[in-house]
Amino acid sequence: QVQLVESGGGLVQAGGSLRLSCAASGRTSRNYYAMGWFRQAPGKEREFVAAIRWSGSTFYANSVKGRFTISKDNARNTVILQMNSLKPEDTAVYYCAMSLLYYSDFEPLGSPNYWGQGTQVTVSS
Repeated sequence: QVQLVESGGGLVQAGGSLRLSCAASGRTSRNYYAMGWFRQAPGKEREFVAAIRWSGSTFYANSVKGRFTISKDNARNTVILQMNSLKPEDTAVYYCAMSLLYYSDFEPLGSPNYWGQGTQVTVSS
C-alpha cells in the first residue's frame, strides 16, 4: 500500500502564492509512473491540474499553465506544486494522486491508483 499525505493548503489573497507538497510512503511508493494533482471546487467535477512523470516530463491544465509549476524531490519521495498568481477560481480541494501505469500525454495520470486525503486552497478576491 501507498500513502500520500498533502500539506501546504490555506487561505491567500488573489495574486498570492501557495506551495503544496505531497509525500509518498509505503512499499511501492517509489515505483510510480507519474504523480500529480487534481482539484475539485464546490459543485464541480474533479479536474486535472498538473502531473510529473518519473522521467521528469511535466504536464499542466491550460487553466494553470504559466502560473503553476510541478516538481519532485526524489530523495524525499515528494511532489511539489508551486502555485503563483492565484485567482479566486483556483479555490478548491486539491488532491495528490499517483499512477503506477503509463498513460498518454493527453491524460498523464489516467486512473490513479492512489489518492491523498485532499487539502483546501481558498483564494479571496
